[in-house]
Amino acid sequence: MEEEVPSGSDNIVTEFNTYEEFLNSQITSHDLFYLEDEELARQLVELGYRGSGEVLKREEFEARKAAAEASRLSKRSQQKTLAHTGKDLRNPFLKALASKEEANRSGKMTTIIFIRDKNARGQEISGYIDFAHRMKTEEFEPYFAGKKRLLPRPSDLSFYNWETQTSTSNPTPNYQVIAENASGLLFKNKRDRKIINVDPKIASPGDNSTRTVITFDDDDEPPKYTQVVIYDHITRRKT
Repeated sequence: MEEEVPSGSDNIVTEFNTYEEFLNSQITSHDLFYLEDEELARQLVELGYRGSGEVLKREEFEARKAAAEASRLSKRSQQKTLAHTGKDLRNPFLKALASKEEANRSGKMTTIIFIRDKNARGQEISGYIDFAHRMKTEEFEPYFAGKKRLLPRPSDLSFYNWETQTSTSNPTPNYQVIAENASGLLFKNKRDRKIINVDPKIASPGDNSTRTVITFDDDDEPPKYTQVVIYDHITRRKT
């Protein structure tokens, strides 16, 4: 949504820092020549006897000034809630996450991220990450800035260390893990109770769900991974 451009008197409160500056803008050299008193000239402008601009009382100016500042801070705060804002993203994985960030934060979507790669020790690990939950439990700006590498942890939905054969699974506020199943690993959305099947052999992961495989080219910026698959689930309340 495009930011609205201030108009009319709203431009006045953004253009002038103080009420005195606003009054001074309407005082002419002709006024000062005849009145010989800058303060008197200001008073006449405030009363509407001099000046060619809009008559605006001090209380109204200050109220509009406060409202404009509150609006500016509100917009700035909303922008800061999105960790990818202002980042020049050239990595296909980070681009994909950025496109889903707002929907995951608002609850419209719950995304599961499968990552297979090596940890800092060079051990191959893999796991499923609840994107919305991870964003609520840690700051994601360093990931979008390329300062940190997103990897699965033993505390995520599912984690496996191929060298140590350590395996964990954990429920999150969004998903229940169904590990003991003939079809393989399943995740049940706690909001609409729909099942997400992450078996790559099936055509669809489930109702209201999509699977996206992220591929990396040689000219892509880091981070690059051995394998990344994203499962998006559009949440719907039960009726």
